[in-house]
Amino acid sequence: MTIAEVSRKYDISQDTLRYYERIGLIPRVRRNKSGIRDYSEEDCYWVYFSKCMRSAGLSIEALIEYVSLVQEGDGTMQERKKLLIEQRKLLKSRIEEMQATLDRLDGKIARYEERLLKVEQQCPVG
Repeated sequence: MTIAEVSRKYDISQDTLRYYERIGLIPRVRRNKSGIRDYSEEDCYWVYFSKCMRSAGLSIEALIEYVSLVQEGDGTMQERKKLLIEQRKLLKSRIEEMQATLDRLDGKIARYEERLLKVEQQCPVG
């Protein structure tokens, strides 16, 4: 796939794809004889994985480290697992914080609805 096709498929700008490759967030993409990036199915997996993890808030640094460890081979499996477990803990903590915020917002909205209902009940029907 070309960079334009991958960009459309995953809704990521071409500049972002180039940046991700340049910093090592995704492994180097093979190029054709003309020097144009030619994304394989595995390259697309890395794009999807990176987009998903970034959307969840995982740091670029952690993901670059993970990609680097994967490229080093099977000898890094324990390190990769440890890194993913740590990222999971951080994500779970952020989710809990977000849930607490959501609960607080729901409570505030409910109080406004109660107050508005009282105001509406006090208004004469016209």
